[in-house]
Order: sequence, then C-alpha cells, then structure tokens
Amino acid sequence: WVRRLFSENNLSVNDLILPIFIREGRKKVEKIKSMPGVYRYSIDTLPKVLDKVEKFKIPMIALFPYTPNNKRNKNGSEALNENNLICRGLRFITKRYKKFGIMTDVALDPYTSHGHDGIMNGKIIDNDKTLKILNNQALLQASMGSDIIAPSDMMDGRIGSIRKFLEKNNFKNVKILSYAVKYASSF
Repeated sequence: WVRRLFSENNLSVNDLILPIFIREGRKKVEKIKSMPGVYRYSIDTLPKVLDKVEKFKIPMIALFPYTPNNKRNKNGSEALNENNLICRGLRFITKRYKKFGIMTDVALDPYTSHGHDGIMNGKIIDNDKTLKILNNQALLQASMGSDIIAPSDMMDGRIGSIRKFLEKNNFKNVKILSYAVKYASSF
C-alpha cells in the first residue's frame, strides 16, 4: 500500500511504443542477432505484428528500416526515395490500420555507406548539407503518413529546422519527438 500511495508513475499500455524493424523481400521474418527475440519483417508479413498492436491497443509503432548495402551511398540518397522501404511500409500500414500512430526515424545512418547520420566532408559531418537532406526526409515521411517524425541524431539545429520546414510545407500537425538522447551538440 505504501508504494501505491507514494508512487508518481504508473506504466500502462498507453505508454508503449512498439519498435518494428522492416526489411526488403517477401515473406521474410529474420532474427536480429544482436537483439534476441527481435525480428525484421518484410512489409507483407507486418500484419502478424500489427494485428497484435491493435488487439492490445498499443497506441504507437516506430518503424526502422534495414537498408541493403546496394542501396546505401555516401550521401544517403535512398532516404529521399519515395519508394524506399519506410515509404512503402507507411503506405502499406496507413491503408490497412487506423487505430495507432506511426513514428518514423529521421536519420541518415540507415542509408549511408559510411554509417554516419550525416553527410561527410572529409572526416567531419557537414551539418548544413545534412540539415537540408533531413528536412526533405522528414517531409517525405510526413507526406507518406508518418504521425511523428523522430530525428535520432539530435545534432545542431535539427529540430528547429525540421519544424520550420514541415510547417512551411503545410504539415503543422505532424509531431516531432526524439526517442534518443545523444550529447554531441549544443542542444
């Protein structure tokens, strides 16, 4: 009774966001070796997971792509392809499911051959070039049905720049949420 009396926080299903990792292919469910019990799903197999999301009334999912090496390059251009894995996933989900929100990762690391979240200029990330690409990536995801844009690198000026760009393009109600904290900026 003491714990209940003095408890500040209560965790319920209303506090959950289910991360879902997606991959290319058809009829694929693949174990992620570095995360036991977690899988990557091809888009056609998503109903296995999404039906449970609705059944258990989980309010939001977060999509993360696994981009094959042949679609990665130094500029992360696949991030801006309207037929990339995330965009196809958003179209699939928004046509079939209406009872939960969708959050998408805005970052370049899934799309760059070097694995960094930004455009490299030598050994340094070019913040200004990266911002332009992230703005367009956020706009693309919002236009495909993402309810929450989730920039994960949190480097200088990302949030303000993305917010202004979304509003300028009439996506005022798309939310921005960081799901990660990284202390590498003036933020």
